[in-house]
Amino acid sequence: MNMSSVLEIQHPSHRHKLKLKRPSAPYYCDGCKELGFDICYQCETCNMFSIHKECAIPVSPTYHHFLKDCRFEFHDKSTIPGNGRDCDACGMDVKGNVYQCSCKKYDMHPHCTKLPETLTGENVKLQLKKKVSLECQKCHFKIDSKRGPKGWCYVSSCGKYCLHVACVKQLVYEAWQNNYFNQQNDKTTTKNLALPSREGASTSTAIVEKKENRSSGGWNIAVLVLKLILSAIFGEPITGFTVLIATLAHILFPNN
Repeated sequence: MNMSSVLEIQHPSHRHKLKLKRPSAPYYCDGCKELGFDICYQCETCNMFSIHKECAIPVSPTYHHFLKDCRFEFHDKSTIPGNGRDCDACGMDVKGNVYQCSCKKYDMHPHCTKLPETLTGENVKLQLKKKVSLECQKCHFKIDSKRGPKGWCYVSSCGKYCLHVACVKQLVYEAWQNNYFNQQNDKTTTKNLALPSREGASTSTAIVEKKENRSSGGWNIAVLVLKLILSAIFGEPITGFTVLIATLAHILFPNN
């Protein structure tokens, strides 16, 4: 089934029909229980239900090139008894819809199965890596370290930029928890976002409307790196991501 051609569906977990649309604000996916930004199915009758395309119309079985011997089947929730199942791609908790390997060892959020292997932009190329001996610029742990976040990472071909998928997701979740996107949608004047600094302490970063004096090639590349990774994880950025990207770039790449 071609998902892009299915404009309206009846999902078994909701009583009203759902329409495919591009949301005007972030949403909480009622399938995988993860934050969503990209095009999704939403209920226009009660406005109480939103779900990723990947969760609404799963492709099962599915496969991933990092785990070539694994056949992943879609489930409404984990079939493994007990708690503590993590997505092997992003390292975050599995709370709802999941692709689970037949060997019961691996789990992936539906949208994480779609993480692109290669990201490219002007003068930038990033590869999705399972292991690499580089430090993540957010948590400062090497990707193959047992002490750092679980999951995969994106690494630039120049070796200068390296970020866990988990770390980037965590930064966006912190923005969500601090009502950053509500502020953007309401166009309020208060635009302070509490994010962890490079030293790990909490800091309040004033977000401004692109009054940056930075015009160096390094700064532009750093911003593009973040934009590419955010787009890969969450889908095409919605309004509000532009300023957030500049803010995160300040924190992650202060020397650019």
